[in-house]
Amino acid sequence: MELRKAEFSDLSAITAIYKDAKEALKAQGIDQWQDGYPNEESARADIENGTSYVLADESGVFATACLAFGHEPTYDAVYGGAWQAEGEYGFLHRVAVSGTRKRSGAASRFFEELKRQAEERDVKILRGDTHQDNAAMQRTMEKNGFCRRGTILLEDGSERIAYECLLETEEKERAKPQ
Repeated sequence: MELRKAEFSDLSAITAIYKDAKEALKAQGIDQWQDGYPNEESARADIENGTSYVLADESGVFATACLAFGHEPTYDAVYGGAWQAEGEYGFLHRVAVSGTRKRSGAASRFFEELKRQAEERDVKILRGDTHQDNAAMQRTMEKNGFCRRGTILLEDGSERIAYECLLETEEKERAKPQ
């Protein structure tokens, strides 16, 4: 399994993965991503911005995500909670895995990469969000050291559960004697 930055030649594979993810969410009765987003336009923008990553193997691209650092406007306000830390942060968006590769550890691989890139940049704060009905992503985030911090609102007013991971806290936890 190879993790790499996406290229424009990956666009059709990424949009097919998004389509597959949308159908899976719909089948579970989750209204996340049921309004046309994410789509080819968002995938293209992520590639242009250098924030699109894919997981691939000999059979081709089977997972995608946006890994970014900077400012995410929807994270400016947290309702029913608060961020634990202030400062520069990294975030993960649009994590999608092909239906044929669910439960393969692909989503966790993106979280590992985000942590690796954060450490390279000396960034200690990671954030993310997910739909309140997306239990699989909630489990994945929590398994990867992210804690619930409250609720954020998307531009369209939709609520999402806000998560945060402090890398220094994670390092201290790993260093504790067992």
